[in-house]
Amino acid sequence: MSHTPHELIEEFPDQVDAMHTLKENDAHFAKLYDEYHVINRAIHRAETDVEPTDDLHMGEMRKQRMVLKDQIAAALRA
Repeated sequence: MSHTPHELIEEFPDQVDAMHTLKENDAHFAKLYDEYHVINRAIHRAETDVEPTDDLHMGEMRKQRMVLKDQIAAALRA
């Protein structure tokens, strides 16, 4: 298990400018971006035992992060 946060700028390093533009011009993208950031931080806190959680909740959070990342990737491709 990795304790490295999965920040979007690391996940999509070649799309940083596009993400910035979309955040400012697309309210839906900005919401996805913010939701990803919130869930990603929650996962990182759980992985580092700052805010421990059970395996079921961790799995659900990871699934939610994956769905958000897929939606963000789709928006970046559009």
